[in-house]
Amino acid sequence: MDTPQTPVGGAELEVLKVLWEHGPGTVREVNTRLTQQGRAWAYTTVQTMLLRLEAKGYVRCIKGGPAHVFESAVSRDRLLSQRLRDLADQFCDGTASPLVLALVEGTRFSSEEIQQLRLLLDQLESPERDKKRPGKR
Repeated sequence: MDTPQTPVGGAELEVLKVLWEHGPGTVREVNTRLTQQGRAWAYTTVQTMLLRLEAKGYVRCIKGGPAHVFESAVSRDRLLSQRLRDLADQFCDGTASPLVLALVEGTRFSSEEIQQLRLLLDQLESPERDKKRPGKR
């Protein structure tokens, strides 16, 4: 499934994060999680946001029991990838490298994260990868 193109608002993103972190839930369960995080929203506000997210394609509603259960239809990684592509298009004429460099230069990484980055860079430089890419020999 493609990532929906309609943007997610800030409050909607908070609701989506609850579904990513805690899995599917009813309106009441999502509202309880948000309250635990310091969001004092009315039940109907959370319900409206879940219905908007469903209409936009970010959330699915599972109907069947006494209460509807909502689950994320888009993973955090998929949405993050889409947003980063959009930023690269908007600010860097579609080129990701300036965006990546800006992120790396402004961040302190742990030793484990640095090792993961090195492994990723090694994979990107791999001759096997070049053989799989169209137009490469």
